[in-house]
Amino acid sequence: MTGPDAGRSNGRTAKPLLSVLKGECLDVPPMWLMRQAGRYLPEYRALRAKKGGFLELVYDSPAAAEVTLQPLRRFGFDGAILFSDILIVPYAMGQDLWFEAGEGPRLAPTLAETDLSALKPDFSRYEAVYETVRRVKEAMDPAVTFLGFAGSPWTIATYMVAGQGSKNQEPARRLAYQQPERFGAIIDAIVEATVTYLCGQIDAGVEAVQLFDSWAGSLSPLQFDRWVVQPNRHIVEKLKTVHPDVPVIGFPKGAGAKLVDYAVGTAVDAVGVDETIDPHWANGVLPQGLPVQGNLDPLALIAGGEAVEQAVDNIRSAFAGRPHIFNLGHGILPDTPIAHVEALTRYVRQREGA
Repeated sequence: MTGPDAGRSNGRTAKPLLSVLKGECLDVPPMWLMRQAGRYLPEYRALRAKKGGFLELVYDSPAAAEVTLQPLRRFGFDGAILFSDILIVPYAMGQDLWFEAGEGPRLAPTLAETDLSALKPDFSRYEAVYETVRRVKEAMDPAVTFLGFAGSPWTIATYMVAGQGSKNQEPARRLAYQQPERFGAIIDAIVEATVTYLCGQIDAGVEAVQLFDSWAGSLSPLQFDRWVVQPNRHIVEKLKTVHPDVPVIGFPKGAGAKLVDYAVGTAVDAVGVDETIDPHWANGVLPQGLPVQGNLDPLALIAGGEAVEQAVDNIRSAFAGRPHIFNLGHGILPDTPIAHVEALTRYVRQREGA
């Protein structure tokens, strides 16, 4: 069964995902999937072809709202994730942003060659995203939790310094070692711009936010503390002064054994676990009662069948007794069969109402 009420029962918590983020344990975990609004859906591909480029789609608020809602209609997920892009923050900070076909995002001027003070911020570039939030909020099922997001400062800085994705994030890592004060100023500016962005999303209607640190795994332990843990802690602290009841999910992809330091040091309300981490280990070392999210391998979902069922059973047994949101360990891949997502949803929820 698909649609907004898929897999739900009358005895279930009214807003299950938000309840788990606030520390409640449920027999059946709520679920959503990172990048659930995207290229694996034919309705997304059709809309993208009609609207043109990716950035044009993000800045068309009615279309971006439609993209956000598409996976909810198909799968009845417990969470909606805002359709946007992490690079809206550097765009608002004054860099030019565009997407090269088949190659990904580009930013200019690069901060490897230009001083931060040369950029002219334009925070009106957030407004279309806020309008998307308002449109989604008005249209979505009230039982669904609406998630906003931003990239974490380290990950955003890697793009701002290099102007694009880079192997092992070497340009940003070099700058951080060689000119730590200059790099620190970049990080501080990203923190402030991110807090503004997330507060705006919350004011427009999102109920929780996720911080994506996609490149956290490229840093040494000391650098991880300085450029991942501390900046994210500052974001959490600043958000909580304005919106103390809005949960923050931290997702430090590739953190490995540093996951515990991240969870404790950032004071996030929940931590995302990527697919490389043993969920039994994570459950044993993370603070008791801390909600976790994850961590099915996106490639297992492509394989489907027994591979998915074994992985789901392992994840759920690992996090039994802990507040848990079922999700992937990273974003859903474009060639993921829709039938496999439907089967995953049924399997995760099979004990609901039992």
